[in-house]
Amino acid sequence: MTVIGVLGGAGTVGRVAVDRLAGEGLGELRIGGRDIDRVRAVCHATPGAAVPRRVDLRDPDELRAFCAGCRVVVNCAGPSYQVLDTVARAALAAGADYVDAGGDVTAIGALESAAPPELAERAAVFSAGVMPGLSGLLPRLLATGPLARLDGYVGGAARISALSAVDVLLTRGPRFGTALAAWRDGRTAPGALAPLHEVTLPGFAGRVHAWPFLSAEVAGLATELDVAEVRNYTVYVTDAIPRALAAAWADDAPIEEHVPSVVAAAEADLAATGPYYTLLFQAVPAPGPAPEPAQSTAPRRLILRTPDSYALSGVVAAIATGEVLGGRVKPGAWSAAECLDAAAVFARLAGDPLVTQAEIR
Repeated sequence: MTVIGVLGGAGTVGRVAVDRLAGEGLGELRIGGRDIDRVRAVCHATPGAAVPRRVDLRDPDELRAFCAGCRVVVNCAGPSYQVLDTVARAALAAGADYVDAGGDVTAIGALESAAPPELAERAAVFSAGVMPGLSGLLPRLLATGPLARLDGYVGGAARISALSAVDVLLTRGPRFGTALAAWRDGRTAPGALAPLHEVTLPGFAGRVHAWPFLSAEVAGLATELDVAEVRNYTVYVTDAIPRALAAAWADDAPIEEHVPSVVAAAEADLAATGPYYTLLFQAVPAPGPAPEPAQSTAPRRLILRTPDSYALSGVVAAIATGEVLGGRVKPGAWSAAECLDAAAVFARLAGDPLVTQAEIR
């Protein structure tokens, strides 16, 4: 029997991952979390075989016991910038593949810095969520030829939990990306962009605020696709979250003290528009000879919209898990954007009830 372990299975991301994995019938689900009553409730609501386990991923013995016997371990718990490669190492040591709905180049770097021998035979997929994840995967669908420019706008209004707020507050510094920067001619161009205030963008509700941020994920994508210029923005429906973050980062106090203000700022955004999250990408082809007829109709815009980015991350994690179990991901440490097929994922998402708009043209 194939056993799929889902850590954080009682959370927003984990519940959706469990639901989609159960629907695929890929194996027996082992659902773990610190609150065993919530975990049991998820198991009772899940069709098919689902076994509850009490596990705190900060406890090495509990984590080791949870991973034992699993074919793949799916981590939907956080904060991801504190978890890093902890769960990945436990899964690989137990002989399991690994999928993480969070994590990014920092977690991959931590795992590869002292790579366990099992990584030569097992796959570890990070960033199997919305951002990072879809934010680095879906733009590839627009790169059907050389691009002069690629613009990305990702954001909206979403509730931020205390754990997620810790992640948001930790995403600062050069290893995560560069604020106000663009990518130009093969390198980061610091200070090249300014925030966009009260602008209208396709797929977003009303007037929004777009803050330039060249993430490590997007810089890697620009290098891989050899795009001449990339402009990447995080979009907020009000300026409440940017103000809360600026205040936190200017303060020497522990970041935990600023968690309530970030949570409250997200609530203010929700009150303004209601919940939604949009990924918008727009491409400009590079100048050159007259394109072939097939190239002239190449897509130039992609929009994906959902009412809940956290829940949609659970869908992406489930898709990545299916790809791993199907043997379509090679051994090694990868981001989801590096190892998943963008067209296949977009088609899956377009048919998922959590996606309210999926447009590519």
